[in-house]
Amino acid sequence: MKKKYKVLLVSSIIANIVFVIALVWGYLTVNLMNEQLFYTEVQYKLVELDGLIEQQKENNWSEPNLVTTQLSAVLNGIEVATSSAKYAKWISNEERLLMEHLYAALARYPHDELYTFSDVSESDRKDFEALQAELQNIGIGMNMTMSTDWKTFIDKVETFVKELQRISSL
Repeated sequence: MKKKYKVLLVSSIIANIVFVIALVWGYLTVNLMNEQLFYTEVQYKLVELDGLIEQQKENNWSEPNLVTTQLSAVLNGIEVATSSAKYAKWISNEERLLMEHLYAALARYPHDELYTFSDVSESDRKDFEALQAELQNIGIGMNMTMSTDWKTFIDKVETFVKELQRISSL
């Protein structure tokens, strides 16, 4: 009888170890997936926005809807990444609020809606150029090294949101 209990105990311990390893693996995978979602759907799309604004400046704003379309992609990315992280209980409440503030600050700029392009005035162009300057000031832009450190990303977003709020209050 003692031999049966020993085998059962060892089997139970091994099963628990495998379960804990699977649990940790799953947690790390979800963690990495959510970070990657923010990097690809928010950070890299902001880099593309910077590049498109620069391209439009060089081409005398010949196709401003490229910028408004990209801004819409950034806004959608913020929504998708924030919602996913919120439901996975991966993002803190402060970080979620920060992303909502980022969304609100960027939504003030002309952006496309489903099946419609926004009109871009001369004033809007200047606002987009100021937006580009702020992106570059915080280190998000073309030909800049992008960090994949979560804390660095959050710090950049926080600085960016404060600057956008300051600009909009002028």
